[in-house]
Amino acid sequence: MKLQTEDRQPDVTVDANFGLSGLLAAESNTVNGVVLVYTEPAEAALPRERWRLYVFKGGEALPDPLHIHRQSSYLFGRERRVADVPADHPSCSKQHCVLQFRSVERERADGMLHQVVRPYVMDLGSVNGTFLNGERLEPQRYYELLEKDTLRLGSSSRDYVLLHDRSHEGDRKR
Repeated sequence: MKLQTEDRQPDVTVDANFGLSGLLAAESNTVNGVVLVYTEPAEAALPRERWRLYVFKGGEALPDPLHIHRQSSYLFGRERRVADVPADHPSCSKQHCVLQFRSVERERADGMLHQVVRPYVMDLGSVNGTFLNGERLEPQRYYELLEKDTLRLGSSSRDYVLLHDRSHEGDRKR
């Protein structure tokens, strides 16, 4: 039998897509069997300053601050298999928020631009919110953190105060 060329539909050309499919993307962003809701940005960087988070519960300081200068991001949440900073309070989400160090351009006094690594926080769409100095953060948006800023997750009684090794009383710079 002979095929009739008039009845045949033209071939449709589809460009190759070498990006990760949904399953491959999820697998590449999986840690300890848990799919992460956050992926580090291209501007992620290790900080030069030795940042620390001092933890207060009910106004009382807990021993041993968290040294947060050793990696470029820290995930806060209830899911202990992936959280760098576990948050066990029931109002905290499994993957609640992330503290991300980012390399950004800043203008010096002489007008020249230079790269600095600054800490930022992002709420990852948590149900009960992330609070910066008492203000609820908009989800999925970076907020620059300043020295002596305070973070609170959901309705937890824990406060995380950001300082670095050269912190001085009364300093607060942007």
